[in-house]
Amino acid sequence: MFGIATIDEWQPAPGQVIRWDVSPDSADKAAGAPVNPVPPSFQQAQHLARFADHAARGQDMSRLMIFTWDVAGRCDIRAMTHVLTAHLRRHDTYRSWFERRGEGDFVRHSIVDPADIAVTAQRCGELSADELRELVLGTPDPRQWGGFRFGVIQRRSHFTFFASIAHLYIDPMIMGVLFGEVHMMYGALAGGAAPIKLPQAGSYEEFCCRQREYAEGLTAESPEVRAWIEFAGHNEGSLPDFPLPLGDPAVPCDGATMTATLLDEAQTQRFESACVDGGARFSGGVFAAAAFARHEISGADAFYVVTPTDTRTTPTELVTTGWFTGLVPLAVPISPRSFGGTAAAAQESYDANLGLANVPFARVLQLAPADAGLQSPRPGNFVMSFLDASIAPLSTVANSDLNFHIFNEGRASHQVSMWITRMEHETKLTALFPDNPVARESVGRFVDVMKSVYVRVANGRWADAPIHNVAV
Repeated sequence: MFGIATIDEWQPAPGQVIRWDVSPDSADKAAGAPVNPVPPSFQQAQHLARFADHAARGQDMSRLMIFTWDVAGRCDIRAMTHVLTAHLRRHDTYRSWFERRGEGDFVRHSIVDPADIAVTAQRCGELSADELRELVLGTPDPRQWGGFRFGVIQRRSHFTFFASIAHLYIDPMIMGVLFGEVHMMYGALAGGAAPIKLPQAGSYEEFCCRQREYAEGLTAESPEVRAWIEFAGHNEGSLPDFPLPLGDPAVPCDGATMTATLLDEAQTQRFESACVDGGARFSGGVFAAAAFARHEISGADAFYVVTPTDTRTTPTELVTTGWFTGLVPLAVPISPRSFGGTAAAAQESYDANLGLANVPFARVLQLAPADAGLQSPRPGNFVMSFLDASIAPLSTVANSDLNFHIFNEGRASHQVSMWITRMEHETKLTALFPDNPVARESVGRFVDVMKSVYVRVANGRWADAPIHNVAV
């Protein structure tokens, strides 16, 4: 089983809870850590600035990535302590915290010796579901070091492992890293086997330096920057907005999730065939379906969205934890009577613009001429992701009996995020959006329309019943 939801939906069965936090000695070492000249990545700097902005307005922004899975047997606390400490020492992303100086500059402080990082176990007894959620949500925020918390809920024949890690340190690729370095390593040690030999990890700090060097070499005339400026020009000078109203962004609210099954197993296979027949991959069909939903709702003849992608490029980086994710801009012309043609156009746009993920939009804002009219992303921008959990590495956990889940903490969300996940036996959608009645109705309407597109394509009825404009 594999799922994405908000932490409010986590209803763990009772059990004895053990938690791991950074040791007092590690916290002291971090507090006295010297300034590190390595700048934060653009992703980290943007996250820190957004968190500070939310905090100034009395809002608590979504900032954690939370994972849970089940493990058979009783937890060997000593082995788990060793595994978690080794994981934190292995990746340099965990050694830093950031100090804000001036209006917008963030200075990195880093623990020099990774051996100074350690976690300690604490028995908490039996906690209620509400108390467990409170424990997870208490993971330190970006204003301090130690934004990672781990624990287990021990039951008679198995335990549930949970990890709550600040997004400041990681991106979704952490799923594969946690599975190898925590789950599999723990299994080996607890079973009396030798430690698993891990490949050499890379350095996130090296990526930060390389990203800044590349960004500094860009100019307003660089083809990559010009492409981003052109894309923003189609979206009122910024990143694309969700096509329906989301309520007043000035009114604070938490985040909510919505899930839906788009296709069953047979429909998923037929949908993929329609994509391939049109000259696209499954992902091209995902963006085409969203494009047709936009077309039906507003009559638009083109669809604009950004989608995250991993920017790791070397075998070493593939086993390195950090925030490497960049955004790919997609511009999809819509052919109302041709799903295949629209899917192929979406695929072509994605493939052609993949390199733009290495260009942070924040850098484009710095370089764009004033008359381009570019502005920072507004509340309510739209991000769409495609996850293929039918192939490795996601299939390793999605098709296991681990009961693997990813949770968002349900705090304030400044955008609409949609994940389309292809599973072995179905295709599912999860949406994260502001938790207010207007946004809930709008996102629900968009999801319903998009689902009808998926079903129509999968059932071979597109040519007979192309999408019709229903302008708002």
